[in-house]
Amino acid sequence: MIDKQQLIERFISYVTIDTESDPNSDTTPSTAKQWDLANKLTEELKDMGMSDVSIDENAYIMATLPSNVDHDLPVIGFISHFDTTPDYTGANVKPQIVENYQGQDLVLNAEENIVLSPDYFEDLLLYKGQTLITTDGNTLLGADDKAGITEIMEAMKYLINHPEIKHGTIKVGFTPDEEIGRGAHKFDVKKFGADWAYTMDGSQIGELEYENFNAAGAVVKVNGKIVHPGYAKGKMVNSMYYASEFINALPKQETPEHTEGYEGFFHLYSVNGEVESTKLEYIIRDHDKDKFEARKAFMQKIVTDLNDTYGKPVFEIEIKDQYYNMKEKVTPVMHIVDIAEDAMKALNITPLIKPIRGGTDGSQLSYMGLPCPNIFAGGHNFHGRYEYVPVESMIKATEVICKIAELTALKG
Repeated sequence: MIDKQQLIERFISYVTIDTESDPNSDTTPSTAKQWDLANKLTEELKDMGMSDVSIDENAYIMATLPSNVDHDLPVIGFISHFDTTPDYTGANVKPQIVENYQGQDLVLNAEENIVLSPDYFEDLLLYKGQTLITTDGNTLLGADDKAGITEIMEAMKYLINHPEIKHGTIKVGFTPDEEIGRGAHKFDVKKFGADWAYTMDGSQIGELEYENFNAAGAVVKVNGKIVHPGYAKGKMVNSMYYASEFINALPKQETPEHTEGYEGFFHLYSVNGEVESTKLEYIIRDHDKDKFEARKAFMQKIVTDLNDTYGKPVFEIEIKDQYYNMKEKVTPVMHIVDIAEDAMKALNITPLIKPIRGGTDGSQLSYMGLPCPNIFAGGHNFHGRYEYVPVESMIKATEVICKIAELTALKG
């Protein structure tokens, strides 16, 4: 049995270390404070008896649990990231533990009337009778992805302490900067040495994902001309008004708040404007590669058409691909998904196989030669003050890791 109290204590020790990443930084890791947890994890891996523990100049951590059988088996890996999103503060996290949750509203912060309620977050009702860890309403929690790290660490410790569970060589990897899309950029796949791996970075218990969005970022620059407003007739070009034309030219129902499942979207996440210049920042997402390419072409066409309409280059656009759908790389080796699915079923967990409406390190790693499906870590409401994680889901995720290792050995 996984030690529940030990798992809780480990998780809390991780989430109370601020590891927020910074998209505006050029370093790896993007923030110096990520080293605080990275160095702690490195020492813990050594202390528990893992082999070949290393941390490189960019804070990528790797370690090995040697095989305990005398014949060749595939080398598998488990990967999680230790940074938290810059979308919401991860400083001074004060976790709250709710024992035996019974479906009631949870007051996270009485002063500010911040309430985690099943009336709004209905998934809470899945966890009646369980232990929940929440925020205090002022920060995110950091279960994305410190729950995954906790589960990998607890699984490795359990396998070390239970040599009767037969397994091949297991690799562990912890990465910085996943939340800003750079978690796999400097990951040394060859050094890691696994035939395949799993990211422990999903949400609800049972999630098993091998499809994700194709992703791109777009920056639209709108050029204006500032003139004294008292003498502006026929001379001023207000870039903010022109920018609104671009915004309104995109389909209003193809945004994150109106889409689900396999539906793609355009997401305007930043507007910075003055009369002379306005910058619009978008992300473009679609599971289907052809639709993804069509979305990029559509944005480019809007720019071309608007410039033609005004007879001058008011609009400029730069589009950069970010990552691609891992399905293309995982489908040829579907047995790695089957093993994870079998592991869940063996533990009486109902697998929830669905596409990721986002991306993980696994999507990039799959294109770097390391097929890497994604498995639940247990948390909900990531990237904000309403984040929570059921402890029992973390325990189950830990058991899934151990069972995957066992089944891989049995299947050879």
